[in-house]
Amino acid sequence: MAGKIVLASGNPGKLREFRQMLEPLGYEIHPQSEFNVTEAEEPFGTFVENALAKARHVSRQTGLPAMADDSGICVDALGGQPGVHSARYAGDPKSDDRNNQKLIADLAGIENRSANYYCVLVYVRSADDPQPIIADGRWSGTVIDEPRGENGFGYDPYFLVPESGKTAAELSPEEKNACSHRGKALKALMEKLA
Repeated sequence: MAGKIVLASGNPGKLREFRQMLEPLGYEIHPQSEFNVTEAEEPFGTFVENALAKARHVSRQTGLPAMADDSGICVDALGGQPGVHSARYAGDPKSDDRNNQKLIADLAGIENRSANYYCVLVYVRSADDPQPIIADGRWSGTVIDEPRGENGFGYDPYFLVPESGKTAAELSPEEKNACSHRGKALKALMEKLA
């Protein structure tokens, strides 16, 4: 299967992470923007449905194998929110800064700060692939009030990883890929592809 895969995302952080993990294995990862793919609708309430819709959309428009992820942060005290709405938690246009401000405001006065990043990856060989390959990964942590670190994106500066005592934004890309939700999902996907 090694070869060209179109990533159903325009997020530069995700593109960088996927390239770091997949290119050493012989895969060429291309963003959907290279093919002028329109942004897919994400109308569903679950990560897996949204990821599958995005992968099929990209494959339909490019005629190539496609991979999509749907991921986000799920905070226990907020009933799993922002969840599938993580990228637009504070509304449109998308803004990491505004999303983080809203999350911290929503958690004001709440002691339980446990959360997890969750990722579903879907790979389709074609738009109508009847057997999409699906993998997922979870990364547990805690939401803190003050940002720390310069790496990563999204909620990373506020996501404290208990094992290391660092936020996701304080980890090097290699450290993050080794333990993150996306890294775990990608490892699981590669095992299924093998």
